[in-house]
Amino acid sequence: MKSVKLKLDSIDRIKKFNNAVSRFDCDFDLEQGRFYVDGKSLMGLLSLDLNAPIDLHFYADETQEDAIMNSLEDFIIS
Repeated sequence: MKSVKLKLDSIDRIKKFNNAVSRFDCDFDLEQGRFYVDGKSLMGLLSLDLNAPIDLHFYADETQEDAIMNSLEDFIIS
């Protein structure tokens, strides 16, 4: 499992994030406070607070991990 912090502060960024993760065959869980949503669920993404950072947890093998991190680099915050 790999975890990173994301900033999805607009509906346009949510759509781009959803398109990016939908290309991969693994699970993406977003955690914000006590709420968890599926990263591939557009409705779930729209239910999150866009002003707060979001923790992403994904479960991928090592061969996919680099490709996933590259596709998410615009959303990752430190």
